[in-house]
Amino acid sequence: MLGGLLPVAVPAIKLRQWLAGKSRPRLRDRLGRSLPKLPKDGVWIQAVSVGEVEVARGMVAELEKRAPDLPLFLTATTATGLDLARRTLGDRLPVFPCPIDLPGPVSRVFEIARPHLLVLVETELWPEMLHQAGLREVPVAVVNARLSPGSFAGYRRVAGPLRTLLAPLAKVLARTEADARRFVGLNVPRERIVVSGNIKYDLEVDRRPLEWEDEVRRVAGDRSIMVAGSTMEGEEAQILDALAGLGADGATPFLILAPRHPERFEAVAQLLAGRGLVFSRRSSGVAVPSDAGAFLIDTIGELARAYRLATMAFIGGSLVPTGGHNPLEPAVWGVPVLSGSHVFNFDEVYDEMTKAGGARLVADSAELRVAMAAWLDEPEFAVAAGNAGREVVEQNRGATARTVSALLELVQRV
Repeated sequence: MLGGLLPVAVPAIKLRQWLAGKSRPRLRDRLGRSLPKLPKDGVWIQAVSVGEVEVARGMVAELEKRAPDLPLFLTATTATGLDLARRTLGDRLPVFPCPIDLPGPVSRVFEIARPHLLVLVETELWPEMLHQAGLREVPVAVVNARLSPGSFAGYRRVAGPLRTLLAPLAKVLARTEADARRFVGLNVPRERIVVSGNIKYDLEVDRRPLEWEDEVRRVAGDRSIMVAGSTMEGEEAQILDALAGLGADGATPFLILAPRHPERFEAVAQLLAGRGLVFSRRSSGVAVPSDAGAFLIDTIGELARAYRLATMAFIGGSLVPTGGHNPLEPAVWGVPVLSGSHVFNFDEVYDEMTKAGGARLVADSAELRVAMAAWLDEPEFAVAAGNAGREVVEQNRGATARTVSALLELVQRV
């Protein structure tokens, strides 16, 4: 059956990948033909990209602490997510690309590993994966489950077929009561849904040293440092516009810039050069020039630690309608957050952060400049905002422990 599907599926998969602008592992690695040695009778965790892998890391640590003999393995869909998972978890459990959602690749993983539980991180409902789990009576748990109003409306249009697709869901661990209600609206039985909270609040500060930290601090000197993380196409130019000429003493803040997707690193470097900025690239390994105004993180895995250097942070994917990224990574360091208005992927988090004063939303580069100037001119307000954001994180911890308790209950039933 797979052989008949591939001539149609492969071009469609490649086109979708190109349109999404996301890098995927090599196609042959996603066909499930070169799998690592997999533990049997354990838990399969599927995490799509970097954000989902970060959620999975916390769960894995808790599972290892509470059930050290439970076999685990993890798959990731994007190349960046896979890279992060391999670097942070690869020495403890098998990590490999998520199989293409076709019968052959998916069934190979099920047949070899015979998992007792499939865990999907954040509502990635893959039809073939769910179908194969149902055939084998493998319970499926969706953790940190979220369902936006837009996604809910889309799913409701196919409510009939969806009922069968979602039948294997044994437990939906929703982030909020609103998410839980939407899953009920998709005919998931209410007794299978638990509001467990948002695991992303449970992140811990990563105090591992950064090779370049001391050098960047030295070059930045007395200037404030702005860390702009997970930026998307069209945002870097707006950030540079906003930064120009900022600072009560006329000194423009030093910029640490981390684009979201590796395939854009070169284009962003060209943009910085075109603006006449002296800057250094993390990948170059050369000393940061003493007159540098920016540092480009063109590697993966250091952004969360880089926020500790920041006077303030800008979270990308928000000045363009991408939906935003996680503002809690700087907040846990006590760093105040600025974002554009397109934050629908994290709307509940931003609601709490903005109400507490830990984050501000802006519409464009002009408003971004005004907001930055306010915190630069009144640094005590920036400190207070950072403390407010950190308090939001502290008040919402505990979802990881509740989630793992529910997962272990499912495993024990099997």
